[in-house]
Amino acid sequence: MSNHFPMLKALLLIVLYFFSELPFLQAQTHIIPLSNAHSHNDYHQKEPLFGALKNGFSSVEADVLLIDGELYVAHDKPVGKNNLPTLEDLYLKPLSQRITSNNGEVYPNDKGVFYLMIDFKTDAEKTYQKLEEILENYAPILTKWENGKRVSGPVEIFISGNRPIETVSSQKNRMVSLDGRPSDLGKNISPELMPVISQNFNQILKWNGKKEIKEKELNKLKTLVKQVHEEGKKLRLWASPDHQQGWMLLYSAGVDLINTDDLEGLSEYLRTQKNE
Repeated sequence: MSNHFPMLKALLLIVLYFFSELPFLQAQTHIIPLSNAHSHNDYHQKEPLFGALKNGFSSVEADVLLIDGELYVAHDKPVGKNNLPTLEDLYLKPLSQRITSNNGEVYPNDKGVFYLMIDFKTDAEKTYQKLEEILENYAPILTKWENGKRVSGPVEIFISGNRPIETVSSQKNRMVSLDGRPSDLGKNISPELMPVISQNFNQILKWNGKKEIKEKELNKLKTLVKQVHEEGKKLRLWASPDHQQGWMLLYSAGVDLINTDDLEGLSEYLRTQKNE
C-alpha cells in the first residue's frame, strides 16, 4: 500500500486541479459584485462572461444573430461557414450552472440582480420568437412576469438593438424587459417594462475625456441622470471615454451602468471608490 501512496496522491491532485479549473465551480466567495459595472460587447473578451464574473460585474452585453433557426453571439453575420458560439453555450448554460452551484445566486450571499443585455442584430420579431423558445429552458433562473406580476430571479434579461417593443409591451407573461432610449422618457413607461435607458455618449456630450468638462455639459448629463432616476430606471451610456477620467465623470454624475471594455481597470477603479 505504501508503494502506491505517492501515485494515489498525485492522481488526487490532478482530479482536484481539474475540478478547480471548471469556471462555474471555482471559489467565488471573495468576489464582491459591482452593481454599476457593465461589460460592453462582452463576447469579445478573452473569457466571455467569466472575465466579467471574476471582476464582479453585474451586467454583460451580448449581440445576437438569428441564423438558420439558432441564436448566435456576434455583431455581424459570418461569411462562409458559421463557427459562432450560441447564446445558450456562451451565456445561458454557464449562468444556470453557476447559479445552481451557488444555491440560487450569481454571486454567493448576494441577492442582487445580474443583467444580461441581449442586443438583437437581426429581425426583431423572428429573433424574439426564437429567444422565447430558448428561455423556456431557463425560466427558473430568470426574472419574469406572470399575469403582469414580477417574479424575481437572479438574472434579468433586457433586449436592445432591434427591439420588439409592441410585442413585449403587450405580453402579460414574459421573461424579458426592454432597453430604452431618452426619447422613451416622459411616456409613462414602467421600469418593469423598461428598466434601463441607454444612449450613445456622443449624442449627449461633446466632451472627449481629455480636458476638464465644461459646466454646461456636466449639467446636461446630470439632468439626464435625474430624469432617468425619477422614472425609477437606470442609465447606461455607450461609446463613453473608456478610461479612469471617463469613469470618474460617469460615476460622480450617477450613471448607473458604466460601459467598459477594460474589465480589470473599471473593477479596480470602482472598488477604490467604494473604499474611500
